[in-house]
Amino acid sequence: MLVALKSAVLGIIQGITEFVPISSSGHLILASKLFGWHDSWLPGTTTGTTVNTTALAFTVALHIGTLLALLIYFNREWIRLIEGFFTAFSRRPGNWSKDERLAWMLVLATIPAGVVGVLWGDTIESHLGTPFWIAICMILVSFVMLAAQMLGSKSRDIGKLKGKDAIAVGGAQIFALAPGVSRSGITMSGGLFSGLDFEAAAKFAFLIAAPIMVGTGLVEGVKLVKNGLPPNFLQIFLPGFITSALVGFIAVRFMLRYLQRGSLTPFIIYRFTVAAVVLIVLAVK
Repeated sequence: MLVALKSAVLGIIQGITEFVPISSSGHLILASKLFGWHDSWLPGTTTGTTVNTTALAFTVALHIGTLLALLIYFNREWIRLIEGFFTAFSRRPGNWSKDERLAWMLVLATIPAGVVGVLWGDTIESHLGTPFWIAICMILVSFVMLAAQMLGSKSRDIGKLKGKDAIAVGGAQIFALAPGVSRSGITMSGGLFSGLDFEAAAKFAFLIAAPIMVGTGLVEGVKLVKNGLPPNFLQIFLPGFITSALVGFIAVRFMLRYLQRGSLTPFIIYRFTVAAVVLIVLAVK
């Protein structure tokens, strides 16, 4: 019962922080430390050299849960984008429709983080997944978000995104491999620097997150199947999956509506505050 509760709580945290630009991986690690949850399957704990199937089950649960939230929320867009991906082969790029262009912009944006994640993702997270580095990353990216908000023209919608913009935004997603950065935060910033308005930057950030979640879920899922399901699989998987999906859907809806009129300022302030608290706690320990 306690394992299921932990999974549900962390699933809620994942659902919120994956789409609100404050860092999901960073908050999962900090929450585990805060609550004193030192189980080997929880974020921020070491598993040694042996494959930890309970850790894999939890990782798969969170990624599939938040992926489901994106698939449901953007269900009509995904249908059009999938169709556009294939119909684009029959046209020249200059004659592509809006959906065909966006589909291939997503492909371009996914490549940088996908390649780096496969090659060095685990190494990056293992070296930077400590409270100190999480706080540092939260501070640094807060300045990036602030600069993007101040300097971006915020004059274009998502249909006017160019190939070089997609690659730049996708490249920014590489930094999200470090806990504390925030995939949504860094990619929204990239979108703002490219001239997208707040809502368009958020939408593109959420859309390009889906392929990465699919890739991560598949890679970790294959490992899980290969090494066998843990005896408490359902207790680990289901609560985290359900809560991350439900809360993630609400978070996506909130962010897109909020950014129609709001800004990133409240999240920047929150990030600075959390980072300051973490550094103070580490300093006085």
